Amino acid sequence: MNTRPELLPNTDAAVFRSYYYLKEELAEFCRENGLPSSGSKQELTDRIAYFLETGRVQEPISKRRKTAAVGEITEDTLVEENLVCSEKHRAFFKERIGKSFSFNVAFQKWLKANAGRTYAEAIEAYHRIIEEKKKSRTVIDRQFEYNTYIRDFFEDNQGRSLDEAIKCWKYKKSLKGHNRYERADLAALESEE
Repeated sequence: MNTRPELLPNTDAAVFRSYYYLKEELAEFCRENGLPSSGSKQELTDRIAYFLETGRVQEPISKRRKTAAVGEITEDTLVEENLVCSEKHRAFFKERIGKSFSFNVAFQKWLKANAGRTYAEAIEAYHRIIEEKKKSRTVIDRQFEYNTYIRDFFEDNQGRSLDEAIKCWKYKKSLKGHNRYERADLAALESEE
């Protein structure tokens, strides 16, 4: 089995990009090497790859949010620019939609893309999103590779346990290349039998 190389300042950028590292490992590498350690996993990965390629520190792009002051929210209130999903918003939606309400990713994206629409339209959109979710396979954002892997593992291996899925995931992320589930990953379980 290939072993993942230790992430060091002299690691080749292409080799680095072909293995899986936890966000915590990336942030630690940044701290140890004088790189900014804030941002998403993808931002840290890009920053480290740039450092490994050039030896230079790439400063993070400032994404200062201008947040709108939120007064009383009604169904006629317009969705504000740069909406931050606050407790006030959560309380409003729970009151109108019910206790099952949650700020799922698709709904958060809708809110950010539809500033200027009413909260009544947002409620309709939420119900539509929930119905669509029931009918189709959810797309999991790229940074959540583990979640995607585990879901795909269970789709292909009904009756298997979460422990088995995790063993296959750990095996997969130690290999060079992508981290998507493949039936060949079951080799991690065969070595135990």
